[in-house]
Amino acid sequence: MATGGAQRVLLDQAAWFYEHGYHVTAAFLYDQEGVHQVWQEIYPFPLVNLNICPPGGRTNPLRTFSGLPRIYRFLRNHRFDIIETFSHYANLLVLPLAWMASVPVRVGSHHGREANFPNLLNRLHSFIISSSITTCMVAVSQQVSSYAALEENIREDKIIVIPNGIQAADNRLLAPSQPVALRAELGLQPGAHLVCSVGYLTEQKGHRFLLEAIPLVIQKYPGTIFAIAGDGPLLKELKGQAEALNLAGAVIFLGNHSNVADLLSLADIFVLPSLWEGLPIALLEAMGAGVAVVASQVDGVEELIVDNQTGLLVPPSDSQALSQAILRLLEEPEFRVNLGQQGKWLVEKEFNQDQMCNLYRNLFENLLEGRQ
Repeated sequence: MATGGAQRVLLDQAAWFYEHGYHVTAAFLYDQEGVHQVWQEIYPFPLVNLNICPPGGRTNPLRTFSGLPRIYRFLRNHRFDIIETFSHYANLLVLPLAWMASVPVRVGSHHGREANFPNLLNRLHSFIISSSITTCMVAVSQQVSSYAALEENIREDKIIVIPNGIQAADNRLLAPSQPVALRAELGLQPGAHLVCSVGYLTEQKGHRFLLEAIPLVIQKYPGTIFAIAGDGPLLKELKGQAEALNLAGAVIFLGNHSNVADLLSLADIFVLPSLWEGLPIALLEAMGAGVAVVASQVDGVEELIVDNQTGLLVPPSDSQALSQAILRLLEEPEFRVNLGQQGKWLVEKEFNQDQMCNLYRNLFENLLEGRQ
């Protein structure tokens, strides 16, 4: 259990199936952030922590190996019809155990390249997905599907593309629930602009390039606030970089913000400076909220954004291009508003939760029927 896009897809999908009358259990290999109790109070279906790793800790081969019988018993005792996994590590550990436990349908998923994934595990992952252990694997974008087939050598006939989607309720541009308090927390002065970014603070997300882009922006728009929501291993390093760039007062690190929807409702611009992505939930949420977006031209992002129509695309790792794109949106408010409206329309039409989950339901029902 951790705050991230794949976890968000898992929980949203589980909630949708539960609301549509299915028996659902959401299981996590470990509770990285100690959120099990909090999440269980939110969701009406069972959430299970399989406890491969202690809260806030790191797993190790011995602990993982010792936890395998527990996962197997969980799968065997519940007699699931379908198991779906949501990460490379879950694919590796759970799909073979589900096969051994005679779960009829075993669906893996691929949300984009896994950072620092060892070559040996990558080859094992490809074997498991391509073999009869796995019924099929869902890729969250066409780009991810191509990458899985061409770079990871996963059999193309095992890959199904189902794009991520978000809840329709999240797509409404609402006034924040506590606008005065939030503006005060951000130090946002009347008439000042807010640029935000949401994501786990790792190398993949490219936040250091966003920080490098800020000095030029605040030189021309000195009241602009950059709010970065999310936690991760690079937090201390990024704070140090912001200090070295003399960005005190211009950049705020919010950690895992409790209400991203409120943040987006105040934002003028959303920036996704990632080096690679599958089909990012944070970007879908920003576009669904009607916020104009600037994003790196990588992987599945290109399936969401048509440059100058539903957002602005910049080359990855290019802080100068980020600066210029942000400045353009600040200097052209009508264009900024139109960009946000077009992005919102696209998400509501093609990347909504009902559409995503109906595709999963059709897939699951067809796979189950094929097993009978």
